[in-house]
Amino acid sequence: MKGPTQTEIEESLTCQCGCGLTVHSCNHLQCPSAIPLKAEIAEHLAAGQARPEILAGFASTYGEKILSAPTTTGFNVVAWVMPFLAVFVATILVVAFVVRWRGHAVPAAATPQGEDDGPTAARRARLQAELDRFDG
Repeated sequence: MKGPTQTEIEESLTCQCGCGLTVHSCNHLQCPSAIPLKAEIAEHLAAGQARPEILAGFASTYGEKILSAPTTTGFNVVAWVMPFLAVFVATILVVAFVVRWRGHAVPAAATPQGEDDGPTAARRARLQAELDRFDG
C-alpha cells in the first residue's frame, strides 16, 4: 500500500501565517509558518507515520484550526451538514411561497361579488344613452 505524499499532508493543513492558504499553497517567501511545517511533515513521513496519525499530531499541537477541513466527528458534523440543510430549507420555503402565491391568483373572467354576468335591458339603455350623449 502506498503511503501518503508530502503534498497530500500539506494540503490538509492550513498555514498559520494568516494567509488563509494551505501549507502547500502558501505563497509567502520565507514564510515563518509553512517552511517549518513542511520540514516537520517530512520528518513524520520519514518516520513512517500514516496520514491520520500525522494530522492528529498537528491537531493536538496546534488545535483543530490547523486542519484545512473540519473533522467529521462530534460538533464539527454541523459544519458539514448546515450548508446543505440551509439550501434544502430555503428551497422548500421558496416552493411553498410560489405555490401559495399562485393559488391566490384571481381568474381574469371573475366578476365582483353580487353582480351578474349578462347585461340587462336597463344597462343596455343606459349605455346607449351615454353613447348618444357622447356622439352629440
